[in-house]
Amino acid sequence: MRCVIAHFPFDLIKSEVEHSMSGITPEPVTGVAVTIDHRVYPVMQVGEVITRQNRRDFTAGEMRRALTRLGFTCHDVPPAAAAPATQADEGALGW
Repeated sequence: MRCVIAHFPFDLIKSEVEHSMSGITPEPVTGVAVTIDHRVYPVMQVGEVITRQNRRDFTAGEMRRALTRLGFTCHDVPPAAAAPATQADEGALGW
């Protein structure tokens, strides 16, 4: 599939993307993620690997569109829930 990422044309094939990411350890996901071979990667990490460009050169939206068109599942990662304050915490501070 032909797509444009950071103003450069790329011919991407799903199997080649899977092969490129096979030996890569996923980074912690903080934004948009993509599932490749039962592993969850940040789309920016995948973009950097498959395009060999700096992450600042393209957007998560560009990568999300390209990976979705290839047939990968992209999703937003929900923010981590903050732990609620408890009465025991207040006692530990002496208040």
